[in-house]
Amino acid sequence: MLKFLLLSSVLAAPALAASASDWQNRTIYQLVTDRFATPDGSSPTCNTEDRKYCGGTWQGVIKKLDYIQNMGFDAVWISPVVKNVEGTTAYGEAFHGYWTSDITQLNSHFGSTDDLKALSKALHDRGMYLMVDVVVNHMAATQDPPNFASFTPFNTQSDFHPECLIQASDYFNNQTAVEQCWLGDSKMPLADVNTEDQNIVNTWNTWIGDLVKNYSVDGVRIDTVKHVRKDFWPDFAKSAGVFTIGEVLDNRTTYVKDYTQVVDSVLDYPDWYPLVNAFMSTTGNLSALPETVKASQDTYKNGAFNTGAFLENHDQPRLGSQTNDSSLIMNAMVWPFVGDGIPILYYGQEQGYAGGADPANREALWLSGYSTTNAMFNHTVGLVAARQAAAKANSNFLSTKVQFLSSNASTLVVSKPPLVALLTNQGSSSTPTWTVNGANFSANEEIYDVLTCTKYTADGNGALTVTGSSGKPQILLPTSALTAAGRSCPNFNAISAKQPSSAAALSSTLLPIGSAVAAVLVAAQFFF
Repeated sequence: MLKFLLLSSVLAAPALAASASDWQNRTIYQLVTDRFATPDGSSPTCNTEDRKYCGGTWQGVIKKLDYIQNMGFDAVWISPVVKNVEGTTAYGEAFHGYWTSDITQLNSHFGSTDDLKALSKALHDRGMYLMVDVVVNHMAATQDPPNFASFTPFNTQSDFHPECLIQASDYFNNQTAVEQCWLGDSKMPLADVNTEDQNIVNTWNTWIGDLVKNYSVDGVRIDTVKHVRKDFWPDFAKSAGVFTIGEVLDNRTTYVKDYTQVVDSVLDYPDWYPLVNAFMSTTGNLSALPETVKASQDTYKNGAFNTGAFLENHDQPRLGSQTNDSSLIMNAMVWPFVGDGIPILYYGQEQGYAGGADPANREALWLSGYSTTNAMFNHTVGLVAARQAAAKANSNFLSTKVQFLSSNASTLVVSKPPLVALLTNQGSSSTPTWTVNGANFSANEEIYDVLTCTKYTADGNGALTVTGSSGKPQILLPTSALTAAGRSCPNFNAISAKQPSSAAALSSTLLPIGSAVAAVLVAAQFFF
């Protein structure tokens, strides 16, 4: 039925993992293929406002895997791989990969079938995982009404829901409209696929199974999950046969929880909202984060375990566009690595990129020179290494719920034994103080802040008081945990874990639940 693009004389390496539990101990590096690396190592001009292809490819990613692995990441999430609309549209070119026109062909701007298989093999040769982004909900049109015949394989009007654009109020009052009306606008409608049609369902299920098998994909990130009926997803996920993580862009835990019943995991947007609110300024309130984390732990199918924990992504303004205080950004970066979810870092965060809303947040990474000496890069290395060390030291680390030993508007003490994270939003001019009680440290135990190698000693009750510097976060690990993980503090920020095989912004506060948030949700998912 499908002419799928998967035949090649190049054999892909077998997928390394399929299950949610296999992914739980991974750290993911998310990249936009067109903006990560060019195949010849060149650094062409790339103005985000132009919304044009800049030249990144899968071969470019292969040549920069040392860079990713040297930070400690062991999984890579790439942007969608299938053919998109060509040429300049009302909103630029489809460099991001989310404007599907033909699911049976690859996007030739990124490379060939052999190139994608080579990327999969290169990752697997390093013991790393490949996650591929997929769009199921819609196909992209460049006119209204769409030319349905230009789509493949869904090429008739009856393959799509009747046209109606989703309204802001629908997100809270009309789930049917959310699932069956269209994203986009009259300049570029995103035709909503009729996923109630069993023939279409069968086509999608066959397609995802072939994609995973032929490219040895280890995990699938699914775009716009809430825009497709919930009972579509279990068979789709089963057909994929690997870990599935869905985008449900909503700040309500009570809404997102239902999707944890139909796919393996969700991106943890309910915790992202208070995270950004807390650290976008020195007046943010940290105490809201523990509340939403507790709700996630209590209501998601598997608690917060396996959720995708993140600070930045391709849909949201970078935190650096909302504050120029590096201490606030460093504190916010800590959370995904010390919580229950799978940490995801969006490319460029390690270079201190500060792009605002789309398209400004999709910068070319080659313009940074791939620096490995700047403060944010070293901070990233430390965060990945801290999580890996804690997991090696405690076999129950990944199945232990994170707890908040203390929290207030400006400081948090976060515990996930043997790790304790000390966070503050007081800013770079502050000297924060944390009191750590109940962290399971032994009496008089030697403890290190592994981000700075500062040594502390617990008192006779295993407690300690820590005074920080310049509003920076700290991650505490006892010497015994470092030893168990085969690490010591002086070399902690060295390359961790596996060695490579080759030598416009948000407003001043995020919007509360209600119609204002719906407007944000519409804008964020308008075209991607």
